[in-house]
Amino acid sequence: MVQKAVREKAIPIRLACAIFSVSETCYHYEAKNNVQNELIANWLIRLTDNNRSWGFGLCYLYLRNVKNYTWNHKRIYRIYRELELNLRIKPRKRLVRDKPDALVVPLSINQVWSMDFMHDQLQDGRSIRLFNVIDDFNREALPNSMRTLRDSPLFKSNKNPELAKIINTPNIDLYAVNVAFNMLEDKAEFEYLNNLPTSFALPPEAVDRLRAAAKKIIFDSPEVKKAMTSYGSKIINK
Repeated sequence: MVQKAVREKAIPIRLACAIFSVSETCYHYEAKNNVQNELIANWLIRLTDNNRSWGFGLCYLYLRNVKNYTWNHKRIYRIYRELELNLRIKPRKRLVRDKPDALVVPLSINQVWSMDFMHDQLQDGRSIRLFNVIDDFNREALPNSMRTLRDSPLFKSNKNPELAKIINTPNIDLYAVNVAFNMLEDKAEFEYLNNLPTSFALPPEAVDRLRAAAKKIIFDSPEVKKAMTSYGSKIINK
């Protein structure tokens, strides 16, 4: 207002300052920080462009400790906010995924089959890898699936050396063992186990009864007895 009065009304500076209660020192003051502010802004833009993961703290420490500038951190942060550098990192948006189609439920056997490899390790440290083919309708595994694939004309006519390990794989007999509570003869035990909640924290009594029931079901399974007989073994300490 003092400068406008002096410029437009041709009032002396001393009189204009007295009218508006402004000191002559304040009237003659000119900001000397514009050049330094531009330098700070240039440094901040350069640092954030070259180092996109840097925030204000790293930029300030770089200017202070590496470039030995003595600018106040409040001043640097004010320019940092004026440049809107504190808003440049946008939150990651979540991808909107379409709901997958429901799996087809087979209505009878031999309609839909699933296959996968299963890895396991024997007690002596040897590793085994099984190729499993399962009918999605009755959940029964295809016996001797590896043997059937190996003896097929497709494998016999293929001369690819990469298939040598598969072709020379020894025969493996698969025995599907069905383990279910309804195989228990004791109806009271069946009702107790079948009503247990699905949880990783069960009372000790429930855990012991589950282990005992699983042991009985497995050892009484005809497939287990058949497998043990085929290998000339028998179950002891039953």
